[in-house]
Amino acid sequence: MGQKTPFIITPELTAIAIAYKNKAMIADKVLPRVHVGTRSFKFTAYPIGESFTVPDTKVGRKSKPNKVEFSATEQTASVDDYALDDDIPNDDILTAPANYDPKGNAVMQITNLIELDREVRAANLVFNPANYGSDKKIILSGSSQFSDPTSDPIKIIMDALDAMLMRPNVMTIGRAAFSALIRHPKIVKAILGNAGDSGIARREDIAALFELEEIAVGESFVNTARKGQAVNMQRVWGKHISLIYRDVLANNQSGTTFGFTAQYGDRVGMELPDADIGMRGGITVRSGESVKELITAPDLGYFIQNVIA
Repeated sequence: MGQKTPFIITPELTAIAIAYKNKAMIADKVLPRVHVGTRSFKFTAYPIGESFTVPDTKVGRKSKPNKVEFSATEQTASVDDYALDDDIPNDDILTAPANYDPKGNAVMQITNLIELDREVRAANLVFNPANYGSDKKIILSGSSQFSDPTSDPIKIIMDALDAMLMRPNVMTIGRAAFSALIRHPKIVKAILGNAGDSGIARREDIAALFELEEIAVGESFVNTARKGQAVNMQRVWGKHISLIYRDVLANNQSGTTFGFTAQYGDRVGMELPDADIGMRGGITVRSGESVKELITAPDLGYFIQNVIA
């Protein structure tokens, strides 16, 4: 990462940290990673109206075409470091079974926690009503919520999609809300062609129904209790829906997308001998990454809050 550290960057542990992926996490789908060359970086924000204002394009036989100027603004941000350590006594390393790698296993476990932390940060951004335009969000209640069989999720979602200048191509939805959506009578009837009183709709069929490229369902849980208190497991992604336009080819310099994650360098796996671990000393392993989650184009998202009761 270009910084001096007593830790030794270990290729084997780095490979484990890079390869590790918890499939329950969706942050990379919602806010795709974009590599940046420095810790502090610039990204470009484009006024959405300029892309839809048509200038005079007619040109005389010898005249010059009209010129247009885009008032894109450069903004500055910087990545933050996120890392965890785990101490492994030398006794554990020396007595480990032949098919078990204590250091590699530790890196996987702490990398999972780093990913969970990122998942929470992404959910707090994407499911925050303040990150959407005043006319690009609604709050459902009572009989309009999808937990009520008399509600109309097809109309609500279609109206949201049609309200956007650039039609969203990705739906992000919490698991509890998605479970209500796939069992809703109007959804089941539209997809399965029955009376809507039995069956569930498949994710790919719902995506096709609303002409979406992907539906990202937030599955993960997090313990919100403070250390020492009783465990309090809560869903990371709440009872909401976010409809966004995602351009996976966009980066911090070009392209228009609802948001992305700036990443500086790759994840790293490191180790450091520590004589103070147990009687025979041990190894401290570390896994970490440098990232920054950003909402770069709020106009490209629509937020449906409190989808279920």
